Amino acid sequence: MASSNDNKSTEGGFQDGNSDPNDEETNELCPGFKDVDAFVKYGLGAVLSATKASAGLPQAGDDYDFYRSFPGFQEFCESQGDKLLHLMSQIMQHHGCRSHMRDRNKLTGLEERFDLVVDSNDTILERAGILLDEADGVNRSQQPVMPAGFQPPKIVVSSWNRKGSGSGSRPETFRLLHAKNVARPQLKFKEKVDNSNTPFIPKIFIKPNATKPLPSYFTNKQIRKERPEDLDVPAALADFIHQQRTQEHVEDMFAHPYQYELDHFTTPENLLSKPEVQMYKPMAETKCSFIDTLEDLVALNEKLCKLSEFAVDLEHHSYRSFLGLTCLMQISTREEDFIIDTLELRSEMYILNEAFTDPATVKVFHGADSDIEWLQKDFGLYVVNLFDTHQASRALNLARHSLDHLLKHFCNVDSDKRYQLADWRIRPLPDEMVQYARTDTHYLLYIYDSMRAQLLEFHHGQPGLLQSVWNKSKDISLKKYLKPIFTEESYLELQRKQKKSFNTQQLTAFRLLFAWRDKLARQEDESTGYVLPTHMMSKISEELPKEPQGIIACCNPVPPLVRQQVNELHLLVQQAREMPLLKVSKDGCQQWAYVLSVLFGPHDTSRISAAFLKELETKSDQTSLSVAHMKASRIIESFENPFRMYLPPSDVHINKNAKFDPSSKIFEVNKLHLLSYHMSNHMFAKERNKAKQSYQESLQNVATVRQQAAVSGGKKRERVASEVGESTPKPSKKLMKSADKPQKTEPPSQESFTPFDYSQSDLSVFAGSSFVFFLCKFKHANMLTFFLIIIILYRGFRHNWPKR
Repeated sequence: MASSNDNKSTEGGFQDGNSDPNDEETNELCPGFKDVDAFVKYGLGAVLSATKASAGLPQAGDDYDFYRSFPGFQEFCESQGDKLLHLMSQIMQHHGCRSHMRDRNKLTGLEERFDLVVDSNDTILERAGILLDEADGVNRSQQPVMPAGFQPPKIVVSSWNRKGSGSGSRPETFRLLHAKNVARPQLKFKEKVDNSNTPFIPKIFIKPNATKPLPSYFTNKQIRKERPEDLDVPAALADFIHQQRTQEHVEDMFAHPYQYELDHFTTPENLLSKPEVQMYKPMAETKCSFIDTLEDLVALNEKLCKLSEFAVDLEHHSYRSFLGLTCLMQISTREEDFIIDTLELRSEMYILNEAFTDPATVKVFHGADSDIEWLQKDFGLYVVNLFDTHQASRALNLARHSLDHLLKHFCNVDSDKRYQLADWRIRPLPDEMVQYARTDTHYLLYIYDSMRAQLLEFHHGQPGLLQSVWNKSKDISLKKYLKPIFTEESYLELQRKQKKSFNTQQLTAFRLLFAWRDKLARQEDESTGYVLPTHMMSKISEELPKEPQGIIACCNPVPPLVRQQVNELHLLVQQAREMPLLKVSKDGCQQWAYVLSVLFGPHDTSRISAAFLKELETKSDQTSLSVAHMKASRIIESFENPFRMYLPPSDVHINKNAKFDPSSKIFEVNKLHLLSYHMSNHMFAKERNKAKQSYQESLQNVATVRQQAAVSGGKKRERVASEVGESTPKPSKKLMKSADKPQKTEPPSQESFTPFDYSQSDLSVFAGSSFVFFLCKFKHANMLTFFLIIIILYRGFRHNWPKR
């Protein structure tokens, strides 16, 4: 027996015919292996032999190509490859991984299969690590240790989660279905989510059913390979930078790809006539298919292309993502329902563009305003030939326009809205959520037929009202998704909705918190409501806590990211508290009533802080200003302080070295001032020399009074004959007698005249008044020349006056 036991142990755990079968069943780990060591030993031997066999195969190169030329070797490789793929798929299915390895549609290549193998290996190794930890005594499945003061969430009963009571029945409440730890689906996306602060660029790169071809910008797949310097930034940001550099295809980047097709689309005549209403099939008798593989998605697209109409609806999640995620798509035909896992097939959903843009197929939505944008944002899908039952409900003037009301009105079905706010990221989906998703589209085609018939009857058989619904639905199809863009003025719109009057400190805190929340939400790919809800942000801005504990007290419950970065929030609040305190109206305009100053006049702007004036100047430079900002800027520009010229400059410091630095503004201003000063002096000197020269020229031919008297001394004055009729008074007798007597006159001699010598005069009386002495000296000059001299001297004296 000892020898037999030794033989059994050396044979690696194979069965022995002498042993009892009942004992083997109780002792064996798995069929054919007694314990773990035997299984591991056998497995390692199998792996080693497989590795040696694979090493003996022809390597890639000339040898492999040579053997590949033989048909027998080629058939052997294909058969063995299919067996290996089948085994790998079974292993992956056993561990719950994606397993479509044997893909013969050639829609996925080697990279797709390689990614599947890598993901499966990660899952298997992680599960093995968990099992090893449990074997070592480390239990990962136990509940995490909660911090002190943590309270479990309570069931909140409200109008949205209360079932309507029936006939005398007690109303029933239910809690929101959600998962505690849902794996973030963004981490599995092949293309990373672009949360950059840049405009949205369409994702489409293939345009089925095109009348106008797609621009070359979208069809050129090598555009990023030509720009290796932009590979470290998101794709949308790199494309936007490239377009700004080259200024090419700028209009094509943001245009609707199917703009031309939708503008030239006309509703067929058969859709404007009275339809034959087709009754829906019961949900219990209708087949429902859950699509999460590429093969099923391709098969669904082929089915939809053969139909004349189908109904579509989406389930969206926006709380744990900045831009939101489309988690589920429901499609219903007349015969069956389909539910597509869009999180799993996010990068392959563009295949449905062939059916969604077919103008011969009607796509029925209800309230498609948001659905159209979500399809563009997440999948690059566009819709041509859309019918929106919400627009038809408004045209019929129904009591309510919700899908819940339409189901009750046309189908007498009470919809269960318990899962309307559920977390649609949960995988696998519970049966209740699957049934709710089916209900949204299962009855929609019947409602579509009924509403078309009522629209024609409501308008007496004329298609005018029905045509208006088709036109409004086409306008919804033309909507474009616009990514939220952060600007310096983005916070004002949200602040106005709060209907609170903030001062400058509170408004600054609100602006800083708004910018912090937007930046962190883009980085972490979380919604702004998850990072910091608006009512909490308004509460912090209003209270302006002095300590970090005060910020925590303003939030109930405290968001996780706020608790992590409470110190950074505290610094932002402190920065806001340092602002000057001014009252701000509801529209964001700062009023000119300075709170802290009692002796403040409306024309005195000297007490306003320089930071506030700088802020107004920067706002006035912007092109887009509100009416209140423009009015405030005009008021401060129109008011001038009459005492400013007597006040010393406030907070002005000029470096002395700056006056001699040619690169400084002070040097330039000083240089211009000196240049203007020298130019004015040159002009005054030129005018003075010109006036002096003209004066000297005028004195050359002018005789003095003494010279005129000396020339006319020996001549008698001739009497001028008076004109006829002019009476001459008669002289008196005494004058006549004296005139008759001869008188002896001697001509005056020129030597007897001596001019007055001013050097002998006492000039002390003119001390300090050289101007009066100058006037006395030239009192006999020509009056015109005299006034010219006065003007010249006046200008010279005025120029030398001291400045005030």
